[in-house]
Amino acid sequence: MTERPKTVTSARVLRTERPTPHLIRLVLGGEELAGLPVGKYTDHYIKLVFPPDGVTYPRPVDLATIRREYPAEQWPRLRAYTVRAGDAVTGELTVDVVHHGDEGLAGPWAARLRPGDEVLFTGPGGAYAPDPSADWHLLVGDESALPAIGAALERLPVGAPAVVLVEVGGAADELPLASPGTVALTWLHRGDRPVGEALVAAVRALEFPPGRVHAFVHGEATFVKELRRLLRVDRGVPREALSISGYWRRGMDDEGWRSAKADWNRQVEAEEAVVVA
Repeated sequence: MTERPKTVTSARVLRTERPTPHLIRLVLGGEELAGLPVGKYTDHYIKLVFPPDGVTYPRPVDLATIRREYPAEQWPRLRAYTVRAGDAVTGELTVDVVHHGDEGLAGPWAARLRPGDEVLFTGPGGAYAPDPSADWHLLVGDESALPAIGAALERLPVGAPAVVLVEVGGAADELPLASPGTVALTWLHRGDRPVGEALVAAVRALEFPPGRVHAFVHGEATFVKELRRLLRVDRGVPREALSISGYWRRGMDDEGWRSAKADWNRQVEAEEAVVVA
């Protein structure tokens, strides 16, 4: 995975949209977006920077300086979000933020934003784009993966077969997803079930088309772990043909998940190595 150095970019809100009841779309602009390296990957992400209330940083904002010169309680919190679209012509950057009322940090913040408000972020990073030589594509995720899935579908070669499984809360959370590929899209409504339960069942029941698959599976870490084992061990998908990661984990905020994720990944890889061997 590649990530831009920890330079903090300052953008301004051009407009906000509500594509679904639980999604806030931020369209950002500003001079500092010129030349932003977005477009190579379809899972580009940025990390939104949230200074504590009442704390103002000198400009340009430098995270290394802040962590060196400010007390820890004045350090910013970071939240990672996938870039839905980047337009080099208009200089606009589109980011979707899941919103569940007053829950969390980024959702309520996004709901308060108005045109002209400043947004600070680092990045972008990224690692995945659909392999045009693959025989077919598998895209699986919850709401957190929906921006990357939408961007990936738009990048598919004309007529490329793709099986897409997306889990959302309910029918109101579905979004139009366009693609030049030949897409079999299934929306799974979570209801009261645990996040990802429906996705695991759907992938387990899926009849794989023939040929070489290129798979993208992202979302809540618990179901991602189950699907990683299913795809790598049961289905024999090579590691290099699989982009898979836990974007978040139930019961943890973003800081907690970031601090635990490296150990979690090592454990998953060790368990997988034993089984595959």
